Amino acid sequence: MTRTVRGPLQRLAVRCGAVVGAPWFNLASFAVVIVNAVALGLETYGNVVASVGAALRAVEYVCIALFVLELLMRFGAHATAPTGFFRDRWNVFDLLIVAAPLLPGVRENVTLLRLLRLARIVRAFRLFPSLRVILVGIRRSLPGLASFLLVTALLLYGYAMLGWMLFGTAYPEEYGTAGQAMLTLFLLLSLDGITDTLQAGRDVTEWAVLYYVSYMVAACYLLTNLLVGLVLTALQEAHQDEQVAAQRAGRPTGGHAEDEPSVREQLARVQAIITDLERRLPEPVPVGPPTAARAEVAPEAGTLVLPPVPRQAREADATGTVSVPPGTVRDQRRSRTRNRRKRR
Repeated sequence: MTRTVRGPLQRLAVRCGAVVGAPWFNLASFAVVIVNAVALGLETYGNVVASVGAALRAVEYVCIALFVLELLMRFGAHATAPTGFFRDRWNVFDLLIVAAPLLPGVRENVTLLRLLRLARIVRAFRLFPSLRVILVGIRRSLPGLASFLLVTALLLYGYAMLGWMLFGTAYPEEYGTAGQAMLTLFLLLSLDGITDTLQAGRDVTEWAVLYYVSYMVAACYLLTNLLVGLVLTALQEAHQDEQVAAQRAGRPTGGHAEDEPSVREQLARVQAIITDLERRLPEPVPVGPPTAARAEVAPEAGTLVLPPVPRQAREADATGTVSVPPGTVRDQRRSRTRNRRKRR
């Protein structure tokens, strides 16, 4: 009985997984999201609603049906393990967005329904990895963004107090209070109208040049670059996490140029390989006149240095025997004969 149940479920999961993993599936889902967004935007025009309002409602119902079908396909891909469907936060998000208008108390609220319909556009982020990287990068940058906002608020407050002391009497509408001065300086972060503001400040005091120049350097340049650095770091971490997740899931990571190692990393790898090869090379044997016939141990390297081998011992044939000159054999025979005669 178990095999009979698992067989159809497994076949269903394989088929649904093949459809969900197909490239056209995400493109079709994205097209439905775009159509739903366009229909939502057209409903803001009264004359369009008056003329084709019924068609727009029909398009909305079709989009909802396609969204439900997409969720069913994704759930079918986890038919053998249904809990895997709910482990993906995007699946839970899509389920809430699609099922919320069907709940009592929500479908009667027009404003809430419009917000839920607008939230369907966010589903485009789950369809493409590049969009998910951006969204995850923004989420990762939020802790650093809080510190950045604190530093910005302290800087604006300090310059607002200085502006109140310098220009509070001459320009009470811009620098009459600390709050008005902070609002004025916040609007100057875009450097819009900074020339007129600087000229107006110079009419009051010459310290206005130092005040506004230091503010532009500290707030407009340093803080802006700090914010860009925080976001880029978060995006890089999100991109690396997406690559790791894709490798674990067996998906292609898409060989982009940024996926390849940099020139500095490649040089570091080559240097490591060269260092490893140099470490594996044997120590050089000292060349010189033959010394004593005993083995000597080098004190520094700890390697065994053997005495030079005679030339006769080095001349070995292919069979491994040592070829000795004929004269040497004759001398050895003569010496053995003499020793025998002496013993007699």
